[in-house]
Parts: sequence; C-alpha cells; structure tokens
Amino acid sequence: QVQLVESGGGLVQPGGSLRLSCAASGTIFSSSFMAWYRQAPGKQRELVAGFTSGGNTNVADSVKGRFTISGDNAKKTVYLQLNSVKPEDTAVYYCYHRIRLRDYWGQGTQVTVSS
Repeated sequence: QVQLVESGGGLVQPGGSLRLSCAASGTIFSSSFMAWYRQAPGKQRELVAGFTSGGNTNVADSVKGRFTISGDNAKKTVYLQLNSVKPEDTAVYYCYHRIRLRDYWGQGTQVTVSS
C-alpha cells in the first residue's frame, strides 16, 4: 500500500542542474533506507545515492561531488539534486524505500542530458 510518486525529470543541457522529488504516501514515513537508482538502456540498474533514516549517506563514485540526496520528513519526500550533469547521466531514475524489510519502488522518471 506504499506509493512512491516521482517528479522533476526532463531534458537538461550538459552542465545544467535538475532536482528530482519522490513523495511517499499510504503509510507513515519510517523507511530504514531511502535511495535513488538509475537504469540506462542496455545497462543494469545501479544505485546512485542513498541514506538511512539515521542520516548516513552513500553516493556512487560516478556522481560523487555532483549529485546530492536529501530528505524532508515533514513532507515525506526524498530529493536528488543533480548538478553538472553529463550525457552519461541519461537514464530512468527510480525512487526506492526499504520499509520493514520490504522493497518499494517508484515508477521512474526520465532524465535526458543533451545539448
């Protein structure tokens, strides 16, 4: 019954910025792990950035220094700030929550980096 709704994807120029949002509904916000994944055509889904409810953050080496994950407990929303984007960042980005040892995924939002 957990629902994750993503927004903010779209077309952005190389070097530009974009902010993705993931709003959770249906249950009280009490995830043990929250993250953003992405999947490009022909490639496996990979972890981009994630953090525990305690605030411990992990960021993939490929986006370190460019992307930032954050959350707003009051709004039950997780964000991914994409800065200095590159064409290789083009992918479908998925929101993920782990709640009581179960996995919950958003539908995904397309990010396309092109000049």
